[in-house]
Amino acid sequence: MAVKKTVLPDGLRIITERITSIRSVAIGVWVNVGSRNERASETGISHLIEHMFFKGTKARDAKEIANSIEQLGGAINAFTTREQTCFYIRALDEHLPQAVDVLSDMLMNSTFTPHNLRREKQVVLEEIKETCDSPAELVHDIFAEKFWVDHPLGRSILGDPDSVKNMPRKRILDYVKANYTAGNVVIAAAGNLSHDELVKLVKKKFKFSRIESPKAEAAVAPVSSAVHFVQKDIAQNHFVLGLPSIDFSDRRKFAALGLNFYLGGGMSSALFQEIREKRGLAYTVYTFQDFYRDSGVFGVYLSTDGKGLPKALDIILKQFRLLKKKPIATTTLDKIKAQIKASLIFSMESASGRMNRLARHELMLGKSTSLSRSIGYVDAMSPKDLQEAAQFIFNEKRLVAVSLGPVTKSDLGDSLSV
Repeated sequence: MAVKKTVLPDGLRIITERITSIRSVAIGVWVNVGSRNERASETGISHLIEHMFFKGTKARDAKEIANSIEQLGGAINAFTTREQTCFYIRALDEHLPQAVDVLSDMLMNSTFTPHNLRREKQVVLEEIKETCDSPAELVHDIFAEKFWVDHPLGRSILGDPDSVKNMPRKRILDYVKANYTAGNVVIAAAGNLSHDELVKLVKKKFKFSRIESPKAEAAVAPVSSAVHFVQKDIAQNHFVLGLPSIDFSDRRKFAALGLNFYLGGGMSSALFQEIREKRGLAYTVYTFQDFYRDSGVFGVYLSTDGKGLPKALDIILKQFRLLKKKPIATTTLDKIKAQIKASLIFSMESASGRMNRLARHELMLGKSTSLSRSIGYVDAMSPKDLQEAAQFIFNEKRLVAVSLGPVTKSDLGDSLSV
C-alpha cells in the first residue's frame, strides 16, 4: 500500500494511502483540538463547534449538506475526542471531488447563525441528558473528572448544561479562528484515489489561517490514590478504577495493550472468566487503555450489586499484583499477541480504518507507522515486557476509583484500602 504525504506552504498536511483493490474512499479533516484544549468557561465548546459545522454554509443548509453526500450513496459524519475533532466522508472513489467540496464548504463557509446556534445548543443539551440517563456512560465522565482533578482532560467532551447554554457566539467564532488553522489540521484519505489529485483539490478548496494555534495544557496524572462514591438510586453499582499509564508515543504501549487484552479484552480474559464465568458477580466487566499525547490511563469497568462489588475488587487487585510479581506463560503471551495483531489487521480492512490510523499517527507522532512495523513490535514482546509494564502501571498508590450507585464507603469496607 502506498502512503504519501504532502505539506503545503501554509503547514496544512495531506496524507493518503492508495488501495486499488476497493472502489471507495474515506477522507477526514482532522483538527488537533478537543476538550483538553478548553478553558473551564469553554467546557463543551469543541463538541458544540463540531455540531455547528453541519448546520449551514453560505451555499447549503443542514439538509443540503447531508443530502449532497447521501444522494451519492455515501456517508458523512464527525466526532470529537479529548484531543482531536474529525469530519469525515466515505464515498465511492469517483465522488472524491464532491466529498472535498462538501467538507471544504463546511469548514470554510459555515455561517454559525444565531438561530442555528440556539437550536443546536438544545440538541447538545439533549445529548447530555441522554448520557446522564445511562450510568454505564456517566460513570466514565465522573471517573475522568476525579482522575484528572482540575485538568482539562477531566472535563466532559459534551460539556455541562450551563456552559453549553451560555456559550456566546463570539467566543465560539474566536475558538474556531484560533484552533482551525493550517498547522493544526491534517487531511487524511485512504482508498482508490490519487494523492496528487487530492492535493490539487485541497489546494483549491481549503484556505486555513496560518496563525499558530495555542498548545494544550500538559497532562498531570494523579500522584495519590482516591476512592469516590456518587450516590444514585439504581439497581446496579457502576464502578471504574484507573491508574496512570503510557502515552501514545511510548514503545511500551504494546505491552500495555497486552495487559489490556489479558485482563479484560474478551470472553476468555482473566477478569471476565474470574468475575463473570466462575462467580457470576457481574454481567459486564472489561478493561480499557486510553493513550493520550503525553499520558495514558489503564482502567477497569464493571457493574454489579453491592454484595458482589467487594469480591470483584479483590479479584481485580489480586490480578494486578500477580502480573507484577510473576511473568505470564509464553503460551499465554502467544495468545495475547494473536489478539493484538488480529485487532490491528481488522482495523486496517476498511478505508475508514486506514484513514483513521494515518491521521492519528500523523497528529500524535508526526509520521505514519506501517502495519508491518507495529506487528513487529508485537512479535518482539516478551513475558518480561508485560511484567515491567504491569510494575509501572499497577501502582496502587496512584489508583483512582469511582462508584456510581447505591453502594457506600461502609459497604465496600476494606476491599479497596489504597
